[in-house]
Amino acid sequence: MTITLNDYEYVREHVRQVPDFPKKGILFLDITTATKDAKSFALSMDFLYEQFKNKNLTYIAGVESRGFIYGAALAARLGIGFIPIRKPNKLPADTIKESYDLEYGSSTIEMHKDAVKEGDRVVVIDDLLATGGTAIAACKLIRRAGAEVVSTAFIIELNPLKGREKIEAIGIPVVSMLNYELD
Repeated sequence: MTITLNDYEYVREHVRQVPDFPKKGILFLDITTATKDAKSFALSMDFLYEQFKNKNLTYIAGVESRGFIYGAALAARLGIGFIPIRKPNKLPADTIKESYDLEYGSSTIEMHKDAVKEGDRVVVIDDLLATGGTAIAACKLIRRAGAEVVSTAFIIELNPLKGREKIEAIGIPVVSMLNYELD
């Protein structure tokens, strides 16, 4: 399936912009309005599927929480497993953790120690790429556990925050559907 310019614009039209969330001065791009519209969600999933259908992947890793939406759906469509990367103290077995900076604070994420192994090929998915801190932390977790990070993927990329450059600087490709300049 080929995604057309009209398809990209259809999805973009369904992304809600919320000013001053989660704090004053931040413009939050909310994908929940894009996922509740069946056509928008299907187009987003078609885009992701086309990017990774021939990459011989073992797992899709989704970052809590909106990365779960796209990641689990893509893993099911590709016929592979899904790995949740979560906020601290949410996973029941032994975990590894990584702390990172956000554009508006800092945080930590965790993954089960046994989630991946050497030889596994993983794509890390989240809804939005800003400064890249969350995605880089997720990639570090996967690499530390011995697997290869084939790519990162996002529905939205905020170009001025230069997350792509930071991820690519550690040798990992970036795929994004919608790019924003934040006028």
